[in-house]
Amino acid sequence: MTHTSPLDTRTYVTSGSGARRSQRRAPRPGAGRRSPMRGPWFALIFLAPLLLFYSVYFLYSFGILGMVSTQQVGLTFRNAVDVGLQNFQLVLTDPAFQRSLFNTVFFALFLVGVSLTLGFFLAMLLASGVRMRRWYYTVFLLPSLIPMSLFATVYGRMLETRDGAINEALRSIGLGFLAQDWLGDPTAAYIGVLVLFTYTIGLPIMYYTTDVAQVNASIVESATLDGATVWQIYRIILYPLLKSTHITVLLSVILGSFRSFDIIFFSTAGQPGGRTDITGTYIYSATLGIDRVGFAAAASIIVLVIALTISIIQIFVRRRMS
Repeated sequence: MTHTSPLDTRTYVTSGSGARRSQRRAPRPGAGRRSPMRGPWFALIFLAPLLLFYSVYFLYSFGILGMVSTQQVGLTFRNAVDVGLQNFQLVLTDPAFQRSLFNTVFFALFLVGVSLTLGFFLAMLLASGVRMRRWYYTVFLLPSLIPMSLFATVYGRMLETRDGAINEALRSIGLGFLAQDWLGDPTAAYIGVLVLFTYTIGLPIMYYTTDVAQVNASIVESATLDGATVWQIYRIILYPLLKSTHITVLLSVILGSFRSFDIIFFSTAGQPGGRTDITGTYIYSATLGIDRVGFAAAASIIVLVIALTISIIQIFVRRRMS
């Protein structure tokens, strides 16, 4: 005979002197239905205020930028004169803008080369547990952890011709003939900026250090047992395996070069004569001119289009790599 209870989902089946119990699980309330708390629309409820704020902020900023770029107007935004696309024509034909764009790309390519070579090598040394690794971390990662404006300001003082630390150090060791007019000679200024950019490879080093830790250790062990040298392991095995990291470093460095305003402004301020200007310092200088805000806005839009193009390429490449 069978005994059931409305408060218990278990059914007892008795037969003769023995008893056997079978259990049945009652379906959970809402089973088979997806909880609205886990849907994507529920997440948008929390993100909506932030998305609304950023949408209004950016759309308003881009709208004002687009409107001002077609006007001849000053910082007061009064008595604006509509000039159409004339500002864009003036920017694209301005030799100073072309030079600043060239400098931006040139410094970016230089930093890419340094990051993919010196940055990779230093990351491998740090990951291998080399001696004095803490000292290396301090030297190469510190510039990435402190405000770059502070670092560039100190470096700019070191480049001063008369009492700068670099020239004073050269004179103190008898190499005064190597002292340069770092902020007055274009070649010396370029060298000084390139040295400064070299010390900003802390972020690529962290990329490599993080990703190399995820490489299968058995691959390196097998190569070591086969007699491969350390250089061969770096060049033939690890470097190709970190292909996705190379792309991340390349694109992040190129995009970061468009945000290097503080590096140039606080070190050389574009000297001599704007020779070391990049797009950021060029736009800043253009804004300070009389009735040149529209001109600077047009330059900003051109640089923004270039940066967005690079970002789209970055997204496309990442999808192809994944």
